[in-house]
Amino acid sequence: MSEEAETVYVGSKPILTYVLAVINAFQRADKVKVLARGRAISSAVDVVEVARRSFIENLKIENIEIGTETVGEGDQARNVSTIAITLSKEK
Repeated sequence: MSEEAETVYVGSKPILTYVLAVINAFQRADKVKVLARGRAISSAVDVVEVARRSFIENLKIENIEIGTETVGEGDQARNVSTIAITLSKEK
């Protein structure tokens, strides 16, 4: 398996769509990073919790990073919150 983390970007699709993406990503790599911005942050947390509680045994949350990105330019610029949740399987 790959040492580099697979990435799953969470948006506005149903939660189970992203849970399946996380499950598939673990077939290709040892670590999976779940990324989201703005309103999708709560969905990203739900994706991790559903995957951890219902689908993948021994799922470990390795790291959670939060931040802010500036989107747009000039007068249209605004700040958007971000989250990155790194997951791995406990051995």
